[in-house]
Amino acid sequence: MTEVSPAQHGIWINERAGAWSAYHLPLVIRFGAPVDEGALAKAVAALVERHPLLGAAFEERDGLPVLVPAAEPPFLSLEEVEGPFDLATGPLVRFALTGDELRVEAHHAVFDGQSKEVLVADLMALYSGEVLPPLAPLASRETPLEEARAFWASRWRAPEDVVVPGGVLRSRSAGPGRVLEFALDVPAIAGLTRFEVLLAALHAVLFSYGNAAPVTAIDLSTRTPAEEGRIGPFVNELPVFSRPAEGAPFAEFAAALRAELREVYRHRRVPLARAVAGLRPHAALAPVSVSYRRGGADDTVEWLAFNQAVRGALQLQLLDRPTGLIASLRYDPVEVTDPERIVADLRDRLSGELSRPLSTTRAPLALAPAPVVAGRDRPVEGDSLLAGITAIWEEVLQLSPIEPHDDIFDLGGHSLTITQIIARMRKRLDVEVDLDDFFDNPTIAGVIGVIRQ
Repeated sequence: MTEVSPAQHGIWINERAGAWSAYHLPLVIRFGAPVDEGALAKAVAALVERHPLLGAAFEERDGLPVLVPAAEPPFLSLEEVEGPFDLATGPLVRFALTGDELRVEAHHAVFDGQSKEVLVADLMALYSGEVLPPLAPLASRETPLEEARAFWASRWRAPEDVVVPGGVLRSRSAGPGRVLEFALDVPAIAGLTRFEVLLAALHAVLFSYGNAAPVTAIDLSTRTPAEEGRIGPFVNELPVFSRPAEGAPFAEFAAALRAELREVYRHRRVPLARAVAGLRPHAALAPVSVSYRRGGADDTVEWLAFNQAVRGALQLQLLDRPTGLIASLRYDPVEVTDPERIVADLRDRLSGELSRPLSTTRAPLALAPAPVVAGRDRPVEGDSLLAGITAIWEEVLQLSPIEPHDDIFDLGGHSLTITQIIARMRKRLDVEVDLDDFFDNPTIAGVIGVIRQ
């Protein structure tokens, strides 16, 4: 039994809420020659032994997920298996061989984008009969939580609706998606990486649609040098905010965004849900997100295979290869009705007109009123339910006394402690409260109000 990381806990919560296949990370390996099925099956078994996380499952104990061995280890199948992974039984990776094509699909709870290259390299080496050196044990590392809390206290704001051609993007959940794949030419700007230029171009495009303060979520690797050769979810999603100015030179705006990115990088190891009190679990931090990584030089591998889903309304996945940058735009077809226009506008901004000053062509979106949160000022009568719930809160939070109208987030609570409280209320008091209802009513009084309704 092994404790899960904060990132894995967040994925576990969102998976329970229904994440479609948005957390599935597929890739396709084309051998281009007849495959020795026996040798490949042995290579798969050796790969799982080398990377035990592939043979794990998630068991809930007292409201907390823990890593346990899967009901059966992953193996090489000669037919493709579809459908969602079962996190409770595992395994959380599939290997399906059809002819000379191997499709690998892993769950994000045990896998990330860079894990694809580790898997391909190790699997092909094992298939060819190589003996791989053992992986060094991982050292524990501290998480600079208080620094991250101070950093996000002055920056975080809930993402607003995003105006795009033909509609407004609101979704931060997971659901069925469609995809557009295309190449992108990113011009060089002194002092900026290709990713920084591209992200600035995306923010400039969103600004041109009338979004006064664009925000995009970005995936950041948390790997240390010791973790480079390991398979696992060494990634964290964090938001990047900008405030473009009408008429500002693009290079000046891009340099400012680079500076903000560098500040965000300092806190890449801390999940936002740990640093920001009361942050509700979502499959995506913002309606628009970006994932970027270098690599994928092997043309026999389909690195950006589509999982038929999207987290949020629009995801831009980027693979920066030696031969050029490949983009995969995954989008919610209900909210994104004109994806081709977005692609065209991004390409236009990255074209020879890069020096064109920033401008907006649409009226900014009006802010929605703040939601009304029930239960904060409601009187609570003294009864056994109040006493039972209060005892559970004090036990999990290790604080006493806790009053009926104390906000759990002000007391240092977060999604991890809330799942523990929900599980103990279910077991001891035979009452059930959904996670969303808990976030809407984060006091003992509010929770009791939900139960009585």
